[in-house]
Amino acid sequence: MVNNTLAQIRQNKKQQFFIEIGVIIAILILFVIILPLIVSPFRLQLLGRFLALAIVGLGIDLIWGYTGLLSLGHGIFFALGGYAFMMHVKLQIPSGELPEFFNLYGVTELPFFWQPFHSFPFTFIAIFIIPAIVAGLLGYLVFRNRIKGVYFSILTQAALIVFYNFFNGQQKLINGTNGLKVDKETLFGFLISAPSTQVVFYQFTIIFLLLSYLLCRWLTSGRFGKLLIAIRDDENRVRFSGYDPTWFKVLVFAVSGAIAGISGALYTVQTAIITPSIMEVAFSIEMVIWVAVGGRATLLGAIIGTLLVRLGQSFLSEQFPDIWLFFQGALFLIVVTILPNGIVGWWHNWAWIKLKSIFGLNPPLITYPSLEKNPEESP
Repeated sequence: MVNNTLAQIRQNKKQQFFIEIGVIIAILILFVIILPLIVSPFRLQLLGRFLALAIVGLGIDLIWGYTGLLSLGHGIFFALGGYAFMMHVKLQIPSGELPEFFNLYGVTELPFFWQPFHSFPFTFIAIFIIPAIVAGLLGYLVFRNRIKGVYFSILTQAALIVFYNFFNGQQKLINGTNGLKVDKETLFGFLISAPSTQVVFYQFTIIFLLLSYLLCRWLTSGRFGKLLIAIRDDENRVRFSGYDPTWFKVLVFAVSGAIAGISGALYTVQTAIITPSIMEVAFSIEMVIWVAVGGRATLLGAIIGTLLVRLGQSFLSEQFPDIWLFFQGALFLIVVTILPNGIVGWWHNWAWIKLKSIFGLNPPLITYPSLEKNPEESP
């Protein structure tokens, strides 16, 4: 009986794996081949931004869904990646010149921390390394003191406010509240604002979204993934088992920060501007809402939730500009009260089982199948 049960579990996992692969292939075909042919350049660019935001959704799901760390300050790492890339773009000017905003504040020499961003290889690495380092340091200071739960969320939000105010006050260094904006700058000789260049950014966004998904899937599979879930469910028992959860949480928080940095860079280059407003509290809370709508600890749910919420916001704001926020609030209330496990969780836990029962395919039993087949064996 035990062997049959184990075989059944393996078969279920194999089926889920193939279903997941099929869904990924279908999504890639839709976004890479079909949509570029049928939507306008403006809509495609808008979709590219939403796909970039889905990357940070994966990072949130990695630490919240699997590790139980509810971060309300991921806007820090998102902004750091965006600023890193935009600083490189702003330096694509003739040698000896400075970005135009420096002249407004009487700055005659490029600040020292801008110098390395002349190099694209350095910038590419800095996009995810700098957010990862900041996240790792912040995580270490918090986790070594065994701070968790709501206190961790409050601390991340407090750190977000600190970074927001700091960036707002740096007028001479990064243009403060005005931020960094791309007008006529080029990258590798191509005008960034050109539609053809934006299509390339759209394609790169899909590639990095897929790579981020595969990284998160790899991290959440096997023993490391089980350990993350164990930390989420009962950290004290993990500690008593001989593991130190601190370093595992620091690592996964740093990885999540790096993913957010990549997301920020791709989003920024498609919006052509980065300002400290990206570190406002509301935006970081919205990242968590995307994951909640799609479904925690599912990864695919983070992507689906981000796209649905952002597309819904875009549609409702266009059709009902005065009252669209009420629709958004109603959506979140529905998710919290009716779909507490998100859309993907609802599909797995109820809709898929109901669909199979309609077609006469009873859901497979995970334990003691003989009790169901022969009631006389039940105690």
